[in-house]
Amino acid sequence: MTAFTESVVEDAALGWLEALGYAVLHGPAIAIGEQAAERSDPNYRDTILERRLREALFRLNPDLPAEALEDAFRKLTRVDAPSLVQRNRALHRMLVDGVTVEYRRKDGSIAGVQARVLDYNTADNNDWSAVNQFTVSEGQHTRRPDVVLFVNGLPLAVIELKNPADEDATIWSAYQQLQTYQSQIPSFFTTNAALIVSDGVQARIGTLGAGKEWFKPWRTITGKEDYASPLPSPRPSPTGRGRSEADGEGFGLKPELQVVLEGVFEKRRFLNLVRHFIVFEDEGHGKLIKKMAGYHQLHAVNVAVEETLRAARRVTEHRAADALGQYKSGHQPGGESGDRRVGVVWHTQGSGKSLTMAFYAGRVILHPTMENPTIVVLTDRNDLDDQLFGTFARCRDLLRQDPVQATDRADLRAKLSVASGGVVFTTIQKFMPPSAAPSPQRSPTGRGKSDAEGEGDWRMPVLSDRRNIVVIADEAHRSQYDFIDGFARHMRDALPNASFIGFTGTPIEKTDANTRAVFGDYISIYDIQRAVVDKATVPIYYESRLAKLDLKASERPKIDPKFEEATEGEEVERKEKLKSKWAQLEAVVGSENRIKLIARDLVDHFEDRLAAMDGKAMVVCMSRRICVGCIGRLPLCVHSGMPKPMTRDR
Repeated sequence: MTAFTESVVEDAALGWLEALGYAVLHGPAIAIGEQAAERSDPNYRDTILERRLREALFRLNPDLPAEALEDAFRKLTRVDAPSLVQRNRALHRMLVDGVTVEYRRKDGSIAGVQARVLDYNTADNNDWSAVNQFTVSEGQHTRRPDVVLFVNGLPLAVIELKNPADEDATIWSAYQQLQTYQSQIPSFFTTNAALIVSDGVQARIGTLGAGKEWFKPWRTITGKEDYASPLPSPRPSPTGRGRSEADGEGFGLKPELQVVLEGVFEKRRFLNLVRHFIVFEDEGHGKLIKKMAGYHQLHAVNVAVEETLRAARRVTEHRAADALGQYKSGHQPGGESGDRRVGVVWHTQGSGKSLTMAFYAGRVILHPTMENPTIVVLTDRNDLDDQLFGTFARCRDLLRQDPVQATDRADLRAKLSVASGGVVFTTIQKFMPPSAAPSPQRSPTGRGKSDAEGEGDWRMPVLSDRRNIVVIADEAHRSQYDFIDGFARHMRDALPNASFIGFTGTPIEKTDANTRAVFGDYISIYDIQRAVVDKATVPIYYESRLAKLDLKASERPKIDPKFEEATEGEEVERKEKLKSKWAQLEAVVGSENRIKLIARDLVDHFEDRLAAMDGKAMVVCMSRRICVGCIGRLPLCVHSGMPKPMTRDR
């Protein structure tokens, strides 16, 4: 019986890569002095395959003179920056945008152009090779990564493998080995796009500089099927058989390494990942954090872009986006051409929804069919607007421009009255007619006033009738938007031909017809159960603990003075209804006796938990008044020796 060793895993990986069209090379066989030599340094200090890179530059840039191609080669191989991640970012920009080179024309003038490094339109016009046991030396260190993937001679991915039969060799020991490589042979990672670790059973993908918690599984190949290997067997269909790939939702069992190799490194998908789904978030003061989309983010964005082209298309227009391929994700109900409803992306909280929105915006901005679109990012609260704006601002490389925030209604109107382009952040409350008239009162039919009833006094003027405007609504299901009669109706009046896409961290209720009427149905789902399986979020366990409501007559409802702040921006009629309902319920829920009972139970429960494990507790209340009551009561319930509760004003 043949022993299960690391080399068996390596051979399997090379076999899958060869099936994808990679030329498989043996590292020692291409060393200098060998018959198939491709390397030039006998000390193994060369990290690229020079001949392949030069041939690719010549092939992809046939109109450039030799001196320009030599300049491009020099810039690709001599990237100068203070840190590895900064060099990696500079090289990544050259991969995506091309290398800026200059050359002298025949008339003596100087021309500046971008030399292409990768062909993103025709995958087979690039050179693809997988090399095992590729020795690299730098300083006093010599290392030999297991498998290196080269595209046009540049090492864009590294795969580190461990023996699954060795209980001491896990994917995390492979991860630690990659950290050692980054420290000891950093020049080898200047061009790197992706890192893979696997023990033949499990596999994870991550990026340069990422902690091990950010090395995640890849659960799909094309986006249709779902290989969730932590589950013991394929999820059965109603027929009792595992769902097939054709079903678009089912998954079978495949080794995680095979799934990540076929799912990420299929040629077109890998080019798509490199071009659109890697970002360096700029934290300021020279601090960069490299991030890569997860499988749920990549496929959600690709589907959303396809649906955006459909939704924004004029009925008479027949241009198609063939280059985007046929990635799918979640339920695909389809839609009418030009209906302006892109769909809803439901990705559970904590799974990177904000970054998914940034990846989506970047893809839409770059797509030629959209013709330099305007992106409007919509939230319903100032704090959410600031948080999301911060994410987009740190991802400027994706957007190719700086996002802007509308400071007030006049500023919003000015920023949207442009011919093209722009990424504009605003809260829904800023969509108010310029007359600043009171919010429209609903007619007896439940709709806004008709023209005959004087609607013209408050109707929002058209700011742009362009079809290449895309509105991204965060937490699109929330009632604050009120797309039928509220502020969002003013927005639709202002941007009558814009397309709408909704992102949400929680599912849309089945009875919520308004959200679907505006955005369409789900186009991607990544629920909390899957996020927990992927370890993107921690599991949530619910334990019902009832505290009876006290309905004493002496505790009649009193209006919370903070209610005005909590409902700032709501339509007047809706605000009055909320005020009445909220005040009554809040007074009953936050009665003094009930707060005492709950505080006592919270402390007892927390102390019992601490006896078994270390941890923290967070208390969420219905209102600030109730929070204040709990803050005053909790310390009185804490036993001696227990930590006192900390508070934070939200």
